[in-house]
Amino acid sequence: LYDKLTRIMIAKTFEVFEKSDRKFSLNLTLADIISDATRTYLYEMLEHSSASKRLVFEIVESEGIESFDEVADFIRTVKHYGCKIAIDDFGTGYSNFSYLSKLDVDYIKIDGSLIKNIHLDEDHLFTVESILFFTRKKGIKTIAEFVEDEVVFEKVRELGIDFSQGYLFSKPLPEILP
Repeated sequence: LYDKLTRIMIAKTFEVFEKSDRKFSLNLTLADIISDATRTYLYEMLEHSSASKRLVFEIVESEGIESFDEVADFIRTVKHYGCKIAIDDFGTGYSNFSYLSKLDVDYIKIDGSLIKNIHLDEDHLFTVESILFFTRKKGIKTIAEFVEDEVVFEKVRELGIDFSQGYLFSKPLPEILP
């Protein structure tokens, strides 16, 4: 059922954003990307959608990439439709600069566990600084997750992280605001 539910969510997301001019994101796991049925469905949606150029695929960083060629092919294909690629939750778990250096990604979303106490935890600060050194050299934009207060936001700005998201700006909402 997982593949079927994923395709339903993809369809519903496209339905909403076909009627909008906003950028939007879809989170995908590696299982989604290597699923022939899901990948084919996505390509069909992108082929017929006016929203494709506003879409960012966030690849969830929860497992190591074993099917590297398939992921690289997926990224090349969706970029052909104007989509962008983000690696979500980077900096914990299976984060790997080696494979990241070979993938054509646009954004790195720095895991919230590193950001939420960055002003208090020197080790987290050093980890984020390492990520920033790499992303700047590669020309990859960065996004800080879990920015929940002004103190953390100021530290994120001081470090030069490109974008921030979190409760400081808005809690999740049931509808898209105009």
